[in-house]
Amino acid sequence: MPRAVTWLVLAVAILWSLGSADMGLEKLPGAMARLSEFLGRMLPPDMSIWPEVLQGMAETLRIAILGTFFAVLFSVVLGILAAETLVPPAIWRPVRSLLAIVRAIPLILVAMLMVGAVGLGPLPGILAVTFHATGMLAKFYAEAIDTVSPEPVKALESAGATRLQQLRWGIWPQMAPVVLRDTVFRFELNLRESLILGIVGAGGIGLYVQTYVRSFQYDKAATVTLAIIVLVLLSETVNTALQKRFS
Repeated sequence: MPRAVTWLVLAVAILWSLGSADMGLEKLPGAMARLSEFLGRMLPPDMSIWPEVLQGMAETLRIAILGTFFAVLFSVVLGILAAETLVPPAIWRPVRSLLAIVRAIPLILVAMLMVGAVGLGPLPGILAVTFHATGMLAKFYAEAIDTVSPEPVKALESAGATRLQQLRWGIWPQMAPVVLRDTVFRFELNLRESLILGIVGAGGIGLYVQTYVRSFQYDKAATVTLAIIVLVLLSETVNTALQKRFS
């Protein structure tokens, strides 16, 4: 598609969205006063609940860690099955379609289904994160396999190496930096998503957000919000450090 046509399509899409969105801009003048009133109820934060908040943060972190770990295990197998350079089209095409379906299902819906299946607590959160993350990681792993240089693989094949040996010595050294980068990125995303899973009863600190907001305890909700900000900033710092380490 020519560049001019691309820009024209984008312009038409933006103008169409602006013209039909019914955004209700007349509500903006009074929004600041209502927002200030709401924020005023959150100050000062109630730090007496900090032990409970720390417990919720630890549970959220466990959900993200275990969800990422199990997603990596499944993604290794599915990533190989979805790689065009390793398996025939009769295998990789259905697997990639399956991964696309997995990615299309909203995480919050998966979490609700898991809560209904196994009950409240961190287990449905771990299962939901595992399911949702696998759809993305397996796709990334497959693409990483497909982008490696074929020369080392052909050399190993001509030497009589098996498929597993080709993957271990010809493909993995080339794709390792990409795989590690994508895995670290997905862990950070899993952590952020785990923060809201408690809203549907899937464990983690999100449960405290729901509880305090619904009971109008905004000062306690402010403490939970501060804890979430700290956790996200720490994860961002660790992610940046790991990205530099693997790049």
